[in-house]
Amino acid sequence: MAFVQLRYNFRVYPTPGQQIELARAFGCARVVFNDGLRARQDAREQGLPYISDAELSKQIITLAKATPERAWLGEVLAVVLQQALADLNTAYRNFFASVSGKRKGRDLAPPRYRSRKDNRQAIRFTKNSRFKVLDDGRLRLPKIGDLQVRWSRSLPSDPSSVAIIRDAAGRYFASFVVRTAQDEALPPVESEIGIDLGLTHFAVMSDGTKVAAPKFLRRAARKLKRLQQALSRKQKGSNRRKKAVVKVARAHARVADTRRDWQHKLSTAIIRDSQAVYVEDLCVTGLGRSRLAKSVHDAGWAGFTAMLEYKAARYGRTFGRVDRFFPSTRMCSACGRINEKIALNVRAWDCLCGAAHDRDVNAALNVLAAGQAESRNDRGARVRPPAMVAPRGEAVTHPDAARSKRSAEGISVLQGGEDVNASTTSSGSTPENAWRTRSRRPPGGRRSGAH
Repeated sequence: MAFVQLRYNFRVYPTPGQQIELARAFGCARVVFNDGLRARQDAREQGLPYISDAELSKQIITLAKATPERAWLGEVLAVVLQQALADLNTAYRNFFASVSGKRKGRDLAPPRYRSRKDNRQAIRFTKNSRFKVLDDGRLRLPKIGDLQVRWSRSLPSDPSSVAIIRDAAGRYFASFVVRTAQDEALPPVESEIGIDLGLTHFAVMSDGTKVAAPKFLRRAARKLKRLQQALSRKQKGSNRRKKAVVKVARAHARVADTRRDWQHKLSTAIIRDSQAVYVEDLCVTGLGRSRLAKSVHDAGWAGFTAMLEYKAARYGRTFGRVDRFFPSTRMCSACGRINEKIALNVRAWDCLCGAAHDRDVNAALNVLAAGQAESRNDRGARVRPPAMVAPRGEAVTHPDAARSKRSAEGISVLQGGEDVNASTTSSGSTPENAWRTRSRRPPGGRRSGAH
């Protein structure tokens, strides 16, 4: 039986005394994280070996509690401190995997120090801490107390961990991680759909349905402008400025919550009515640097596609992404002819074959066709000719060419509790040598050979 891991967030309302205890826990976890990061950075600068996870926990938590400078760490539950170091270790592993090319996606930077001024403060409790959801609906946390929770639904199973989060608006949330069986498959339907995401219309379906872009941030721009102006007039460091900061954060949180709720409803309706959903893999990071950056971030395409992906896996639907370089807009969905580039203000165009196309509907039809072809390829169908061995005279690397002196040995990286070898081009086999591979990359930050 397949299992899926889900996360449920609920609003919690701690008392003033519990807020003080949570602030103490946030601070201790932040100090442990920063101490661990500083210890590893100092070891690297001094040329010492990489500090292992167990040795780091012994130095930063166990031995530190016996010193007068860190004796107050004993006032907080040990599991909270251990989870802070676990977050640091995960950040290092992700960084090493990104440097070595093992991790897909854009490059990750090394871990940074946490600050008490960060917008988000969080601590995590695991089953070892023996947290408990009481019969009256309260959440009992060791050394914190019983927190009042606003339940909007029941948990499908016992949670494996819970994180207490405080956001920039001063709100507290309990984030439960549950593991449930993947037995919530919806009844099968015949329809398959391709989605073209845009700014004029948030989503255009291959069946011709168009969903208007709500533009939540644009609608709240006037209120945000007024709050930002009031914030700029406050003296730095004053209590009134702190209150103004919270007001601005609450306004932004309201926009984000409204957008998230709307996207949840739309993605659920699409998954319920479609057996397969295909979307284009847009480069949101690149579009976020263009003149349309504000509109792109207001649309929230990445969050919406992520909702479609995990809901499709949960309810037994098919989800696929079409390559971002696929010419869905310029290709005629009737004859397959690829035309020249089309300006953004051209919303309809005619193909030489005589077909008249709506720009967005045509792109959605092409996304659907490309997604179905790729899905069939995953099932074993051959849509491309097999790779052929180049003749000896046409080979790029000649047999008598000098070999590179760079080592192909991997570094031992922990991922998901298992040891895997992350290949790297550095000359060493220890994790700290992965830092030096960043300077060997070609301009632009792309790894050679990455697709």
